[in-house]
This record gives sequence, structure tokens and C-alpha cells, in this order.
Amino acid sequence: MSKQKTSDSPGPGPGPGPGSVSSSDSGVTSGCVSMKSDWSKDSPMNFKPGPGPADEGSDSESSSSCESIKSDGSMVEPIGFKPGPGPADEGVSQQSSQVLRGGSAPQHQTHLDSIFMLLEDNMVTFMKEELKKMKKLLSPDYPACSESEREDEDEEQRSSRESFLRITLDFLRRMKQEELAQRLWSKTFAGVCQKKLKHDLKKRFQRVCEGVAKQGESTLLNQIYTELHITEGGAAEVNQEHEVRQIEAASRTADRAERSIGPGDMFKGPPGRSQPIRTVLTKGVAGIGKTVLTQKFTLDWAEDKDNQDVHFIFPFTFRELNVVKEKKFSFVDLVHHFFTETKEAGLCSFEDFQVIFIFDGLDECRLPLDFQHTDFLTEVTESTSVDVLLTSLIRGKLLPSARLWITTRPAAANQIPADCVDMVTEVRGFTDPQKEEYFRRRFREEEQASRIISHIKTSRSLHIMCHIPVFCWITATVLEKVLKSREAGELPKTLTQMYIHHLVVQAKGNKVKYDGGAATDPHWSPESREMIESLGKLAFDQLQKGNLIFYLSDLKKCDINLRAASMYSGMFTQIFREESGLYQDMVFCFIHLSLQEFLAALHVHQTFINSGTNLLEEKQTTIQQSPQQPQLHHLHQRAVDEALKSPNGHLDLFLRFLLGLSLETNQSLLRGLLTQTGSSSQSNPETVQYIKEKLSESLSAERSINLFHCLNELNDGSLVKEIQWYLRSGSLHPARLSPAQWSALVFILLSSEEDLKEFDLKKYSASEEALLKLLPVVKASSKALLSCCGLSERSCGALSSVLSSQSSSLTHLDLSNNDLQDSGVKRLSLGLESPHCKLEALSLSGCLVSEEGCASLVSAVRSKSSHLRELDLSYNHPGDSGVKELSAAVEDPHCSLETLRLSGCGLSERSCGALSSVLSSQSSSLTHLDLSNNQLQDSGVEKLSAPLEDPHCSLETLRLSCCGLSERSCGALSSVLSSQSSSLTHLDLSNNDLQDSGVKRLSLGLESPHCKLEALSLSGCLVSEEGCASLVSAVRSKSSHLRELDLSYNHPGDSGVKELSAAVEDPHCSLETLRVDHVGQQRLKPGVRKYFSQLQLDENSMNRNLKLSNNNRKVTHVEEKQPYPHHPHRFNVCPQLLCRNDLSGRCYWEVEWSRRVSISVSYRGIRRKGDSEECRFGRNHQSWSLECSDGRYYVWHNKRGTDLSSSFSSSSSGRVAVYVDCPAGSLSFFRVSSDSLIHLYTFNTTFTQPLYAGFGFGYPCLWPGSSVSLCPL
Repeated sequence: MSKQKTSDSPGPGPGPGPGSVSSSDSGVTSGCVSMKSDWSKDSPMNFKPGPGPADEGSDSESSSSCESIKSDGSMVEPIGFKPGPGPADEGVSQQSSQVLRGGSAPQHQTHLDSIFMLLEDNMVTFMKEELKKMKKLLSPDYPACSESEREDEDEEQRSSRESFLRITLDFLRRMKQEELAQRLWSKTFAGVCQKKLKHDLKKRFQRVCEGVAKQGESTLLNQIYTELHITEGGAAEVNQEHEVRQIEAASRTADRAERSIGPGDMFKGPPGRSQPIRTVLTKGVAGIGKTVLTQKFTLDWAEDKDNQDVHFIFPFTFRELNVVKEKKFSFVDLVHHFFTETKEAGLCSFEDFQVIFIFDGLDECRLPLDFQHTDFLTEVTESTSVDVLLTSLIRGKLLPSARLWITTRPAAANQIPADCVDMVTEVRGFTDPQKEEYFRRRFREEEQASRIISHIKTSRSLHIMCHIPVFCWITATVLEKVLKSREAGELPKTLTQMYIHHLVVQAKGNKVKYDGGAATDPHWSPESREMIESLGKLAFDQLQKGNLIFYLSDLKKCDINLRAASMYSGMFTQIFREESGLYQDMVFCFIHLSLQEFLAALHVHQTFINSGTNLLEEKQTTIQQSPQQPQLHHLHQRAVDEALKSPNGHLDLFLRFLLGLSLETNQSLLRGLLTQTGSSSQSNPETVQYIKEKLSESLSAERSINLFHCLNELNDGSLVKEIQWYLRSGSLHPARLSPAQWSALVFILLSSEEDLKEFDLKKYSASEEALLKLLPVVKASSKALLSCCGLSERSCGALSSVLSSQSSSLTHLDLSNNDLQDSGVKRLSLGLESPHCKLEALSLSGCLVSEEGCASLVSAVRSKSSHLRELDLSYNHPGDSGVKELSAAVEDPHCSLETLRLSGCGLSERSCGALSSVLSSQSSSLTHLDLSNNQLQDSGVEKLSAPLEDPHCSLETLRLSCCGLSERSCGALSSVLSSQSSSLTHLDLSNNDLQDSGVKRLSLGLESPHCKLEALSLSGCLVSEEGCASLVSAVRSKSSHLRELDLSYNHPGDSGVKELSAAVEDPHCSLETLRVDHVGQQRLKPGVRKYFSQLQLDENSMNRNLKLSNNNRKVTHVEEKQPYPHHPHRFNVCPQLLCRNDLSGRCYWEVEWSRRVSISVSYRGIRRKGDSEECRFGRNHQSWSLECSDGRYYVWHNKRGTDLSSSFSSSSSGRVAVYVDCPAGSLSFFRVSSDSLIHLYTFNTTFTQPLYAGFGFGYPCLWPGSSVSLCPL
């Protein structure tokens, strides 16, 4: 800290301050005081030095440089003196009077001694009390600002306390206790300073000018304040999108689950965060309410409503700081400069206080904030430039204990390094209910408010923009005036119409207010026309430069004087605190960026119409053809080209306004402003055609969408109507769509009134091409269903980009049953590792992922920024080693995975060993594990059982369907259920041959008082009446929590069903749901044969080249056409047929085949006419097929074929089994060898319609003699 001499800088108080005592205040001087008395002959007092630093020079040098005036800061009890002789007493007082009038010397001395003894007694008592309170005040546990000024103290009492404080400070400094003296001074006057600061901030912020600064008009902030939607999250990085586009994106994700933050909770971290939050960066587009939010935050503190643990809040704006950017301050001086209350109190240190500094409007900062090359300061008293002070403060080098709140528009967020920000929040503006709340507060008349709200909802663009509070104000102002107007016609529906009306309202209002005009006068006067021209030029010039705030010098270049700018308050907000006398410059801005863009467009349009000059040409040209009718489409085409060139879309809204201004209906309101109006009858069709040509090019989705907004401004909706008709009629054929029509489809989906919570690609086209075209829709959706769409690695690259996007809304992604392979999963993983990725659930079931792809997923899952809670890798080939790596990742404390599905992954007992480590890990979050359809055997389940009893295991759901388990596994699992530490609540053991003996052992665990199981599936487990009896006993146990029991596909017998049904009815039994469907004696067959179904061939579907025989159990492909009657369900070209009975639940059948056949399942709606792939089994999305021929097996679905010949040998004939589990979405094919089944292939999908068995015969090559026979069991 640099030292300053007292003569140069007086200390606190009206005298020399804490370092000395002023003779004018207390009659005592600092150091050796010289007076005209014998006291001056005494030797100076010698103080014992305290434990402070060594002698640092004279007292004057060590005194504080912080100046103070006389304060009312006496904050302790009134002085209680021992009473001296009162007026009624004739003793001492009379005698002393006599002595003073000339009494004898002995009498004089006696009475003087008496007075001074009493004086000494009073002073010692006073000093002891004061020192005791000062000591208490300096205690670390004592609140920094807890004392308040006593109103019952008179001036003499306050003066006495202040004088003694100064003496104490002087003594402390002489004892070399400089720091203690400074703390005492700060703490003593902090309460008074806080009270004065709160008073001034309340006066400053309790009234606001809504939308614009109208002279003499303001509103109570608490009266009009509508709660804003503030969310945690996002990154402190630049967002290059146009802000209106960001608002449009935000409107589609308003209902997404996020942590909302109240204004008073800005520095309170999320649950579980232990580290304190020092710096908060709040983002929000222009006009969204960031400044009002900081004002509300400050006002609540000043009114003692919130954050009362904070001692001081100092709200700065970057507009104010820009004004003093050339000056040099110490940080203390900077605070004193803007908050004079602190200077008056001599507040020179903030270390002992909880302080919040607010810096509003980083995007308006004109200070060179250089965090890389700046020499940071650590002393608050050292002077430097304002930018160095700010960077040092933000870096935490200066006042590391202070809290900072910085607000900014998204584009400027990256000016603050990410490592300087502890939490990023975003002001989303108004949610839909908050919009209505605003208008109902604004319009007290219910009918008027309802009409305005209803109108806004009919216009998607207006409704979206009303997320912005300032736009709500503009809309309310315009609609109120239009509804009151006698000639009120149709209400404005587009942005251009709304802003034209706003301009008219402001122009007429200013004419009536300032020029004494009548409300019925024409809209435009020469003065207002001149002002609009000047404002338009300013808006256009500054938009080209990228400036959003401007100073007086900028205005003068456009011939705008100060008085005119202030008067035209409908367009300007000005930062000007007249009362403080601090600012010698004024800062101007348009009340919203969109208004600047509108005026810029109006200026370009007006200039072209009035003079023919095209301001968008690099070399400005003047159209000469017809002075009366310049060709607008030349200007429009140039504007379209310029907007498409913009890397961040900063001209998008400008272009919308420019085109909208060309409509004759809009120009009618501008008559008087434009010296002539352009003819749109010829120009606009040419502009529309030009835009459609551009839409046929390869544009980004964002550019295409903006061009559709432009067509909307031009009242052309032809492309949109075409696609809407296709969608309604169900005749949308993606292959026939032009690029422009694809763009129209994207526009329609993104402009939909409904939030895009779920997007299913199959509704439009199950193809990679369609996905790439509709990628913006995926990006805006919360859930994307892309299963079975023929996607490849190319799609993964595109989706990775979506996941990495800051504006992506995607939280659930289903990519199952696409041939992504390891290369695709690797590309997808790059997006999963992005800090912007919000994905919570990912399904990669059946995507040909091996150990290599699994390794890349492990890296993503372990990422600190990962939000992934669900991962489905079913029906892939990660191998035991891949599962081992995945298990290690799940144990990582950074991994948030809760659900893991590994069904049908060919896992063995070794995988169970790796997973057992996860289950017993204290850091694992895993609660749901699906290992179904893996041959784990009893030994694998035994490895899993031990960790399930571990106290650290949090697993709640375990699925072990079809894992080759027996009675032995039931014993191990019974032990788990009996364990006090087990968390298991859902257990699926279906499709295992457990038999009655296994169920009996399991029931022992179910009866345990420690069993927490709520749902148990024993479907298809060979359970008979005997096993059912043991379950009845367990279910009726008093300690049972079992609510769901599935015994379908068993043989419980009538008595078993009766007893279980009675348990459901018993109010003392917890069982609520019982499934006993598809039961019977045949269900006691082992394996999948228990699901045997008797098929019936449908003669009405049979192609005429097929012939029935063997009691309608055999079909043969023949050359001669059979004389079957006409039927609409008959396959007229393809040699195929379906079965009559639909497949429900679980079904199994076997067939004998010869030569070349297709064994299939299909939806009934498969096409019957023609020979296209839409008719052929396996070549479309409606059917699945196994093709058997000489030496080969193929499986087909949706044109995708897989050759199985390398794994399985075939002959010219054979026997094949089919097993389908419709609810589970599983379809399996087996080769039958003797009595055993050899698995060929399994499809996993979601069946959306009833299924039917079908058979095909070698088309397009004819294979006469090929046959299929249904086999009995």
C-alpha cells in the first residue's frame, strides 16, 4: 500500500482522520500538543510498541488516505456520567463560582480538585465502557454491520464518542497497530454507511421507466415486476446466432426440466455443491430483463427483503464505466466515485465485509479487458486504469472474498475466461404463463387483456418475441393504441407491422406532447420525418459497424442534437444521473436490437424509394430507369444475398423488415414519411421467386428458415401450404421432395405450436437422407426416435455435431437397429464428450457395436460433463473385455449412469465377475441392470448375488430373463432377498426353467421380513400348482411388499389361480397386479417350445402360383396358376402368403422347407399389388424375414440384409423354428437339429401393429418346387 502524507490527503473525519486528532473536534492534538500552558513543558508520552510492524515513520505518514466527513456513526449506548452538583445544590457550584470570581486560593484549589476528581471518575468510566465495546466490535465473531445509529443520542453525545474514537485510533497508530485502527474505523462507520447506501439505492431503483424513459412517467418496480425465468447452465462461451433465433429456439424448450433460480438465490449453488460461488455470469438476449433483474435484486436488499447477510451491494453498469475509461483510480476511489456514501463514511477497506459488486451489460463494455497480458493488482489503494481494476477483480487477485455478478448478452459472454466464472445462468425471459401475467397486470380490464392475449397467440412470431419483456411492452403499447383508435382495423400480425405501428404511435405521441398537435393530425410532420431519417441513418451505420450503444459524437455525425435525442424518448434510453454530477457524457441505445434493425431497414427502403440509391451496394448506385418506380426487387435480391453471406445471421431480421416494408398495406401507414411509395405488385413476385430459387440451393437450416419468415412477411405461403397439404393427406413422399420443400417441412415442424418433445423420423422417411434434412428438428427436440432408419457412420457425424451444439435440446436419443458399427459410435462419442451435450438416455441396441466401439463409449461415460443416465447396448458384441471396461467406467465417481442394458450381448460368467465389482462399489450410481438373453448360467448369477447383499449396492432392478437359470440360481437370489442391506425391488426371472423346486427356494426369501421386493416376473418358468402354493404363502406374509406378480405362460392350475386371486382381493395383502394369462399344461414344456402356436394359412392372401396340400399344412410354389377367386388381400405378383391368425404375446412355430423360401412375419398392411419392394417380405419396414436356400441363410428387414452363411451351414432343405415375443419386440430364428435349437438371428424392435406369419418363394427368380410345411409338436 502506498503512503501519503496527511498534509496532502486528510484522513477520516473533518479533521486529520484516524491517524491524528483534530484540535477543532476534541481539543487534543496528535503527538506532542503545544498549548499556552505549562503542559507544553512536559516530556512527550512514550508508548510501549505493540506487536505490530516496526516503526514506519512519522504518524502523519501512517495515517489513512481515506477521507471522511464528521459522521453520525456513534453506535453505542448513551454516555452515563456520575451526577455532579446540580443547579439546586448551593455547594460546590456556588463555591466554584465564587472562586472563579476571585475567591481565596485554598478554596479555589479544594473545589478544583473536587471537580477534577469527579471529572476523572466520569471519564475513566466512559473510556472503559467505550474500549470494551470497541474490543467487542473488533472480535472476528462480531457482525460487520450489526450496530445502528441511536436516535435518542444528542449531538453532544455523538460528538463525545467520535472524539474518543479519534483518540483511540491515534493511540493505536502510535502503538504501530495500523491494521487494527483501520478495522475499527471501518466497522464503526459501516452501519451508518450501509443505511445511507440502502436509502440511496432504494430511491434510485424503486421506480423504473418501463420500456422507455418518458419525462415525468415512472412505475413502482415492485408493482410491475413479473418474475423472470432464470435457469442454471450453459457455458460462458460466444453464441454467434442472431438473438431472435435464440429466442425462437428457447421458445421450443420452455418446458424442459431445468433448475430454475430465484432472483435472491443467484449466489446459492445447486444441491450438493460445497464450494462457494464467487462469480456468476448471467446471459440473456437484449431486452430480456437482465438490467431489471439486477435492479430488483438490489432493491430487495435495500428494502431488507433478501440477502441480509450481505453488507454492501454496489451496482455498476458498463455504460457508466465506459465514461471514465480514460481516468485512473484506485479501486477504493472508483467505489467512492460512484457511491459517495462510502467516501463520506471513510470506507476504505472491504475485506471485513460481505460485498457484492454487480456489473451490468458486459456486451456494452468499451474497456480493453485483457486477462492474458495484464499485470494484476492486489491492493485496493493502488491507482491504475479502470480496465486493470476490473480484470484484477474478476481474476480474484483483488478482493478475492468479494462476490461478482456480471450480466451480458450471449455474444459477449466469452470475454470473461471460463475459469473466472463459478456459475453461468441464463435469463430466459417470460414463460407462456408469465406472458399472460404481464398483459393482465398491464391491462386491468379483463376483456381487453384477454383480447390482446388471444391475438398474440394467433401469431407465432409475435408470441415467440413476447418472451422478451421489452417486446411485451412494445406490443402492449401498440395494441392499446390500435384498439382505442376509431379507425382501428386489423391488428398487426407480423413483426414489421408491429414495429410500423410502434413508430407511428411514438411519432404521434411526440407531436401531441412536444409540438402541441392534435391526436387527429397526420402521423408525420416535417420535424418527425427529419428525425426518423436521422435515426434510421444512425441505426444503419451503427448496425454495419456492429455497435449497439453510441455516444453524442455518433449522434452528431447523423445530425441529431442532444435536445432532439432526449425529446424522442420513445426510441432512446439514456444513462444520465443529473443529481450526482459525475457524468459528463451521455450514452444512447435503441430500446432493443430489433428496433435498431427495423429502423436500419426503413432507412435503406426509404433511401431507395425516395432517391433510387441502393445503400447495400459496395459502390452505391442509383437506379435510373424510372424515378417514380425504382425496381425494388433489385434491392431485395441484394439484401437476400448479403444476409445469406453473414456468418452469424446478423442481417436476418433486417432482411425480414426490409421485405415486409415493401407491402402496400404496410406502406399506407408510412405515407407522409416516404415521399413516394414503391409498387410491390411487380417487385414482390420477383422477390418471392428469387427466394424460392435460393431455397433450392444447399443452405443451412437456419438460413432456410429465415427465408421462410421472409416469405411470410411478403404474404406468400405457397410452399408451406404445399407441405401442409401433403402432411394432412398422408401423401408425403420424401423421395419426391425438392430442397425447397424439405426446407418448408423443417420450417413447419419448427414453427409448430406444439413443443417438439418427441421426433420420430419414421413418420416422414426412415432414411439417412431424411435425417440429414431434418437435423434442425432433431436439434430442437427433447427426444429423437431414429431406430430402424438405415443410418450409418455419416449420420453419427451429423448427430455428434447436434450433441455438441450449445443450443441443442436433445436429452433422449434412440439409434437402435441401425448399422452404425464401431466407426459410427466413435464419431458419436465425440459429441457425447462435449461440455454442451445434454443427453441423458442413449439406445444403441442392435447397432453392430463391438469391443472397440464400447471403448469409445467408456471415455464418453467417464467424462466429467456427461449427463448420461441410461445406456442401452443390447444385442451388440462388446464381449467380456468390453463389459469389463464399461464396468470400470460405471465405478468412476464422475459417471452418472443409472441404467445399463446389456440384453443379448453374448455375455458369460466372466462378465458377471466384472459387473459384481460395480454393484458393490460405493461410487456407483447404478440402479437398473438388464442382463437378459445372455447364457450367464447359475454360476454367473452366483457371482452377482454376493455384491447384491453389500451395503454399498444401490441396485433396485435386475433383469435376468432367458439366462439359462435353474433352481440353483433361486437359492442364491433367495439369500439376496433375505439380506437386510439389499435394495432390490424389481426382479425379472422370466423364461428360465426354474420349475417348482426353484420357486419354493425363492419363496423363502420372499417371506423374509427384510425382503423389499415389489415386482417379480416368473413368466414362462415351468411353475405348476405346487410352486404356486409356495408363492401364495409368501404373498400373504405380513412382511411382504410384493405388489406385482407375473405368472403368465405357466400352469398354476385352477386352484392356484383361485388362491392368488383371493390374495389380490385381501385388503391385508399388498399384491395389486396378478398376471395369469396364457396358462395351461403345454406351458410346462422346456425352452421356447412352451410357446407353440398352431398357425392357419390364409387362402385369400395366397398368390396364384402357390398350391396347398397335406390338409392345408403345406404350400408349394408351382408354375401353373391356380384358379383362386379375386380377393383384395391376395398377392397378385409376388409368390407369397400370410397366415390367418395374428401373433399375440409369445408365439413359437416350426416349419420344414425345401429349395428356396422366405420364413417371415409381417404387419397385415403390407402392400399386396405389384412387385415392388414394398410388397416383398423383408424388403420394407413392415416385415422381417429369414431366407433359406442352398447353402445360405439371410435375414432381411427394411431393405437391409445380413448374410449368416459364414456362421451356419445350410443344405437344400431343413427345419427352422421361429419365436416372437411381441411385447418385448423380439423375433428369433433357430435351426432345428434333432431336438436342439441352434440360434440363427434375433431382431429387436418395437412392434407397433399386430403381426402375422408369412412365407415367400424365391421371387424375382422363380423356384418351382420350393415348399414350406407347418410342423406339429
